[in-house]
Amino acid sequence: MISKTTSTPRFQLILIKPSHYDNDGYVVQWLRSTMPSNSLAAVYSLALGAAERQLLGSDLPIDVMAMDETNTRVRPREIARRIAENGGQGLVGIVGAQSNEFPRAVDIARPLRAAGVQVMIGGFHVSGCLSMLEELPDDIKEAQSLGVSIYAGEAEEGLDEVILDAARGELRPLYDHMKHLPDIGDIAAPPFLPVDFVRRTIGNVTSFDAGRGCPFQCSFCTIINVQGRKSRCRSPNSVEQIIRLNCEQGINRFFITDDNFARNKDWEAIYDRLIKLREEDGLDIRFCIQVDTLCHRIPNFIDKSRRAGVTRVFIGLENINPANLIAAKKRQNKITEYRKMLLEWKRVGIMTYAGYILGFENDTPESIKHDLEIIKKELPLDMLEFFILTPLPGSEDHKVLSEKGVWMDPDMNKYDVEHVVTAHPKMTEAEWKEAYRTAWGHFYTDDHLETIVRRAYASGINIRSLMPVLFWFSSAVPVENLHPLQWGIFRVKYRHDRRSGLPLESPLAFYGRYAADIARKLVMVARRWRHLKRIVRKVEADPRAKLYMDEALTPVAEEDSAHMELYTQNQAARSAVARELRVAGKNANGHDGKSPATAGHPDNEHRTDGHDAGHPSPGHPLSEQNEPISPIV
Repeated sequence: MISKTTSTPRFQLILIKPSHYDNDGYVVQWLRSTMPSNSLAAVYSLALGAAERQLLGSDLPIDVMAMDETNTRVRPREIARRIAENGGQGLVGIVGAQSNEFPRAVDIARPLRAAGVQVMIGGFHVSGCLSMLEELPDDIKEAQSLGVSIYAGEAEEGLDEVILDAARGELRPLYDHMKHLPDIGDIAAPPFLPVDFVRRTIGNVTSFDAGRGCPFQCSFCTIINVQGRKSRCRSPNSVEQIIRLNCEQGINRFFITDDNFARNKDWEAIYDRLIKLREEDGLDIRFCIQVDTLCHRIPNFIDKSRRAGVTRVFIGLENINPANLIAAKKRQNKITEYRKMLLEWKRVGIMTYAGYILGFENDTPESIKHDLEIIKKELPLDMLEFFILTPLPGSEDHKVLSEKGVWMDPDMNKYDVEHVVTAHPKMTEAEWKEAYRTAWGHFYTDDHLETIVRRAYASGINIRSLMPVLFWFSSAVPVENLHPLQWGIFRVKYRHDRRSGLPLESPLAFYGRYAADIARKLVMVARRWRHLKRIVRKVEADPRAKLYMDEALTPVAEEDSAHMELYTQNQAARSAVARELRVAGKNANGHDGKSPATAGHPDNEHRTDGHDAGHPSPGHPLSEQNEPISPIV
């Protein structure tokens, strides 16, 4: 795909998805990382289209190369040499840089700019800052002072202009496409990555977005301010094109990165096309999607999800305290719907993941532990993953704190939703950090791991398929001290790939610690895998395992509101339940007061802020970018 050096000048377009630094300042990189970046796939496909159209004319062919730093070492000197050897014309595009990846993006750009290479950085960090802040932050100004060009917005209608400017050596300091969001319905080059790229990741899975945008107002979310509040969707034909292109190269597992596929206005037409591909054309295609907590109220959505090949869903549960949800402007999450929704997914045998945010204003270390006990007992979740509430640039939270002059950590590398970057009204920084770290162990106890497996087995879920995913989410923090979304297979570290400003360690110190870490982690991984395997075998050997029942699997009943702690845990929960009963037209005795015209319609009971019910999950992570939620689909 990339031509060798020739005497004929060739324009080199090199696209890099950056990683970020660990706490010691080394690039987080793996032999195999979790899943290909949708942002990189989108820009790579557009770039290939420009090359095939001979955008720069027949005298200047375009070579396109893509690199994901989470599984490939980026060597700026080699990149600069490659461009020089092919005539000196080229552009390095650093794609999809999230806030925590921006420091690494600038470090990649620094030696390239010193060598005279043109560099552009785009992604959610720069787009979010331009969308919400009156003045560019210092880190973006620093990048521009190095001669780096900044691209804000989506690339479908702007990449050609960038390539043409770069070929003339006339890149502008800023390309701002935030005010016009492109139609993605039937673009000629939808997201695509070659199979060799996908094989550097786990599970033979690729990703694409079937839609962008969200109509809601969650204060921690950046999606609404970067991708807009109007839904834009790919057509069923475009989705089929993506599926078939990947199936032709042997890839048939997909993560649909829509922050909330249930509210994609064309979800049913897309599902009908996927069902046709599976049931009539015989394609063995499977999907992981993200949905909201009211998706079960959309007629046929869950049943069609199963027929379309969905095997796993991610749900933005966020919290079980209604007071916290209201404070974050996530009023569309109703705790009274959580069990109904989860049991519906259980009914069709689809695994459920949920995101849970720690650090809302009413959270304390004690309340977090108490809430997790309620979840373990009363909600039939397969996986729960935790995030620290983070004021990401591009979110309302960040804008409000910035305008009030509230301290926020200036180091963007920490904005990975695993670090505390601002103050909390009820927890010290140390307490907040500890609450996050202990939440993983508190939820994934040995007893609860067995409970999760038993619930899955009784619900018809393949527990052999569940086991590696459950292992992944329960082991990443204790083994690697990284969120499961950041984990991979075998950590790769290079002594010279360290954050600028930090000293180069001696070979003895670096490699000695690296070897010891590898040995320690291998032992931990082996023990945890064997332990989970024993649990699975124990459940499979139990002749009564299919009959397993507990409070979480019990069908929903009206009397749940009187005895389940989810609904009685505090005054906010009790008030929320009473309010929902009133909205539903029911009195304390459970009598139904609805009219036939409104009964059972989700939009009538859960409409907030003038919009339909449902809102995107925090995604990966906290709606910073539509990226993977699972290592294996």
